[in-house]
Amino acid sequence: MLCELKINNLALIESLHLDLCENGGKGLVVMTGETGAGKSIMLRAIHLLTGGRASSDWIRSGEGNCTVEALFEIPSGNDLLHSLFAKQGIDTEKILVMKRVVNSKGRSRMYINGSPATAKMAAELAVNLLNVASQHDHQQLLQPHFHLDFLDTMGETWPLRQQFDKLFAEWQRKRDELQQLHKQEQEKEQRKSFLEYQLNEIEKIEPVPGEDETLGEEKKRLKSADTLIQISNRSHALLANSLVDGLTQIRIEMGQVAELDGEAEGLAAELAGFNYQAEDLVIKLREYRDSLNNDPYRLDVVNERLNELQGLKRKYGNTLEDVISYAKDAASELQQIEHLDKAMVGCEAAVKELEKELCLQAAKLSQKRKVTATKLEKAMADELASLAFKQSGLEVRFQEHVADVDAFRQGGWDRVEFFFSANPGEPPRPLIKVASGGELSRLMLAFKCLLAKKDMVETVIFDEVDAGIGGEAAEAVARKIQELSGHHQVFCITHLPQIAARGTTHFLVEKGVEEGRTQSVISILGPDQRVNEVSRMLAGESVSDQTRAWAEELLSKGGNAA
Repeated sequence: MLCELKINNLALIESLHLDLCENGGKGLVVMTGETGAGKSIMLRAIHLLTGGRASSDWIRSGEGNCTVEALFEIPSGNDLLHSLFAKQGIDTEKILVMKRVVNSKGRSRMYINGSPATAKMAAELAVNLLNVASQHDHQQLLQPHFHLDFLDTMGETWPLRQQFDKLFAEWQRKRDELQQLHKQEQEKEQRKSFLEYQLNEIEKIEPVPGEDETLGEEKKRLKSADTLIQISNRSHALLANSLVDGLTQIRIEMGQVAELDGEAEGLAAELAGFNYQAEDLVIKLREYRDSLNNDPYRLDVVNERLNELQGLKRKYGNTLEDVISYAKDAASELQQIEHLDKAMVGCEAAVKELEKELCLQAAKLSQKRKVTATKLEKAMADELASLAFKQSGLEVRFQEHVADVDAFRQGGWDRVEFFFSANPGEPPRPLIKVASGGELSRLMLAFKCLLAKKDMVETVIFDEVDAGIGGEAAEAVARKIQELSGHHQVFCITHLPQIAARGTTHFLVEKGVEEGRTQSVISILGPDQRVNEVSRMLAGESVSDQTRAWAEELLSKGGNAA
């Protein structure tokens, strides 16, 4: 359950610390205040903690960042949450702290128990920590494609649906592969001839990696052969005749010097080394000169080979390595074409097997949904009766379809829509055609109450789900929310005095100006203050003794006598 919430520099809130577990955690926490006072900022904080998209516009003007932090107490029996902790490497048993920091550039950092985390991790945890019901959820009730989601949530058939969707994706992939094979079959001969031509062209030339670079150097040398021969001849003559002869004479004479003067032995040895090194260089220079060949025929051969290799690179790749790789791919594709018939037979068999399994899965899913639909209709009848609907009913209608592959789509082959009749004697019609705003609010509340009885989520947050409700219906909604708070922590942002009066903890949101700046302040109300606030909710600024008496009566009825 949500025990503490801290907010700094979020919109109009400068600093806030709420303790939501003063009454042991369970119970109904209500938040009231004038429209525009800043109640929605609380939901914005929850949105950030649950991994929602952040915006720099939410940071309080003049501040560098905003921070939202929440402390959750984890019940020991929630195995699903503890398995998620283990999966995400979170070390906790009883306490979970989630923190989100958003900077002025719109970037944010998420922390879970002090360690960096991703928004995806936070979102996965949030689904099992709390449930938020807002007016947006009401609109989902008007969209039939969401009705199947409601049904699968109520029937706990999401795992089976996800299993079907995984199989459905595999079937789509395999079916696309088969279509591609059929297309290849139609173009097989043309493609085969084209690949054979390309492969033969490459194999005929037989390129070798790096061959073009080697031939390029040889071409450069052949084109300059005359100049190279002339220079190397002159260099050899100079080195062999002038330099080596002189070094030989120096070596002999310095040998004599060393015999007469021992201190000259090192110098004589060093000069002798130069002499021998020069003689080795003469040999190498002669070998290089003799290797040079002015061969116009060889130059023509090299040019022709380079042109062939360049032609391959223009067609099949930037380098000879790319050309050779292309040839390997072409050979592999040719082999596939040769075995195309066999591949088609195997793929067709796989598609049929997947279709058979999909039909079984879809039928199983559909059967479970129909069982759930029957239970849902009965359960909703009981819930709606407690919400001041007289002889109303919700019907779950399945669209007729042929039970074959043509009906496959994500989620199975069921098309579901909720029909509703709010008045006795009126036939059920689609929700979008019959439900008013107040009726939608009560319908959504009934759904949330049913879900809360099934799941392990401890905290339920209602954001003005009482829109369009008044009179007897308002009293019924207040009773229902209070009933839910008997086994869940319920947080309710409301404009209804009937709901506010039943809260075990009551927070008031007020907007004011301090030191020239507007800010929202949230404070907890005592008994007398609650009477004042409920009176305001009943009569606005025209509070009378009768209004206060009515407020005290509502608070007494809710178990909160002043």
